[in-house]
Amino acid sequence: MHKDEQDNLLHRVAGIFLCCFLLSVALLLLWFVLYLVAGDWAYSIHAGWFALSRRDFALVNYWGMAFTKICAIVIFLFPYLSIKLVLRKKRRNT
Repeated sequence: MHKDEQDNLLHRVAGIFLCCFLLSVALLLLWFVLYLVAGDWAYSIHAGWFALSRRDFALVNYWGMAFTKICAIVIFLFPYLSIKLVLRKKRRNT
């Protein structure tokens, strides 16, 4: 693979990671807004299916959002930043 092709591929992969990270953040924001706006409605539905207290429902949502945020950072943001650092270092060395 030629050097320019490698750099182009790395730019594309970095773009994909950035888009995935931004979509994850959008999902988190949507989740948070829906929890604020329709939390009582969602609780009433889930409490009918499972034996959940309101506290348990809040904890499930809190931990779910935290897990999603950590995964988005580790799986998408860190690789994006790593690729950008590699590309910057390659640019400086040439």
